[in-house]
Amino acid sequence: MDEAPAYDVIDGLRVADPGEVVLGCARDLGLLDLVPLLDSAARSGVDLDALRTTAGSGRHGGAALRRALTLADPRAESPWETVLRLQHQTFEVEVVPQLVVEDARGFVARGDLWIAGTRTLQEYDGAVHRTRAQQREDLRRQRRLNEAGWTRNGYTSVDVVARPHLVLRDADRVLGRPYERTRIDAWRALLRGSSLTAPGQVRLLKRWRTRLRLWRGPPSPAGRAGRRGRTSAPTARS
Repeated sequence: MDEAPAYDVIDGLRVADPGEVVLGCARDLGLLDLVPLLDSAARSGVDLDALRTTAGSGRHGGAALRRALTLADPRAESPWETVLRLQHQTFEVEVVPQLVVEDARGFVARGDLWIAGTRTLQEYDGAVHRTRAQQREDLRRQRRLNEAGWTRNGYTSVDVVARPHLVLRDADRVLGRPYERTRIDAWRALLRGSSLTAPGQVRLLKRWRTRLRLWRGPPSPAGRAGRRGRTSAPTARS
């Protein structure tokens, strides 16, 4: 049986300990949802070692949390960057987050993900990149990377979720290895268990509804009787 959850009292309100929050999430979320949460928590100052202690307490959700912690990386700067990193890992492509690229003149860029051993950056392009000001900055940055002998590949959320073969082909081309579509299978398995897909959202909602029913408990006899005796409202007549 789970022990009583840890919490702090702030201004008279009970506030759950970070370890309790992520442990609760680990009971319901898939790996592809949980790892971005951990990356964000670590980037906000949450101690991953403390979370490892919570994960090893033998409580429900601990096994899922332990697995997610092996994949967490506080260097990630956005949830979609984390998702793109996990995708490359399922493709068996070694990537390093937030690599600083420099040339003889100094700083050129900091890339989301560097394919180790190459001169290629794989990056997530979110909505912020569609603004006019950001587009000008992106073009300037792209020219600097080109001059320094680097290649940059940018991907949207649609590419990552619905067109993973594009990401895999780019990585295979850079690594000089043959394209094997079967490498996508592990990614799709992760995707099915996440809230990034409709089946994953349905699965999550079912879990939450089940937990809500358990939390509320069975209806009282009076409540059941009231529902049985309830009738539809009479129809108004002209």
